[in-house]
Amino acid sequence: MNEKSGHGERGNAAEGARDTRHAERMARKKAVVDDKIAAAQGERGVLLVNTGNGKGKSSAGFGLVARALGHGMKVGVVQFIKGRSDTGEEAFFRRQPGVAWHVMGEGFTWETQDRARDVATAEAGWAQAQALLRDPEIGLVVLDELNIALKYRYLDVERVVADLLARPPLQHVVVTGRAAPAALVAAADTVTDMTPVKHAFAAGVKAMPGMEW
Repeated sequence: MNEKSGHGERGNAAEGARDTRHAERMARKKAVVDDKIAAAQGERGVLLVNTGNGKGKSSAGFGLVARALGHGMKVGVVQFIKGRSDTGEEAFFRRQPGVAWHVMGEGFTWETQDRARDVATAEAGWAQAQALLRDPEIGLVVLDELNIALKYRYLDVERVVADLLARPPLQHVVVTGRAAPAALVAAADTVTDMTPVKHAFAAGVKAMPGMEW
């Protein structure tokens, strides 16, 4: 055996050992995943909360709108705080059958600078949300930026949580916005905290269509 062929055989043996360890590791992982899938047999609507300071909370919620529509579900969206109606998501989803889209905000709180008006706007938004939360035909409800209305106490969090928990059994709800209150987090089934690492705005890049709105 020459030196070159010896290196080749050792290399093949090492590669084979790695393949074997990988297969064993994946088999163990599959067994764990299969056990979890087997244990999760309940079917009911889930409450998701997307919060945190990072980008993507609303975008993730609207991604679920597309997913729900793909399964033939009806969807209702209520946008709190945000007042613009020229966003890409609204322009697209309003054209889709089975979508009820409601822009109920009048702009961010630093733009309105009128608490009484913000409270009245939030109450009107919640009245629209309640109508969706009472309709068993609606499979998914997205309450965009609701957390901001709760943070500034434009709405009572206990009332909001009670309404969310009283929704139809198979209805899913997504709540977005920074600073989700503890009571909402406790009531939720799934909570994701978006953590910022970098953002183009900090580097002087303005909000771009298709990315920010």
